[in-house]
Amino acid sequence: QVQLVESGGGLVQAGGSLRLSCAASGRNFSRYTMGWFRQVPGTEREFVARINSNGATTDYADSVKGRFTISRDNAKNTVDLQMNSLKPEDTAVYYCAAGPLYYTPQYDYWGRGTQVTVSS
Repeated sequence: QVQLVESGGGLVQAGGSLRLSCAASGRNFSRYTMGWFRQVPGTEREFVARINSNGATTDYADSVKGRFTISRDNAKNTVDLQMNSLKPEDTAVYYCAAGPLYYTPQYDYWGRGTQVTVSS
């Protein structure tokens, strides 16, 4: 069992930056693939980024490539999402998730989300 809590959301102007953090509690954090997703009310949840268990491999949605960076610290049980050059279309609730396998899009544990609002 893994519990996930996101933080770092807020209001920022277009072109600005935010750093989201996800703190995990429970066992075996370092064995999980971690992902970030986002959702706008009334739409489906969208994949943003993922990182494998040892942090060596990452993947990004095309819409955020070159602007967002995912990283993890297995000693601290955290996974971060650095978001630069933010755009109004990045506005969403951002969720952290944990899953057993990097190449299978299955996530077993989810946080409650943190709101990111980008003003134009």
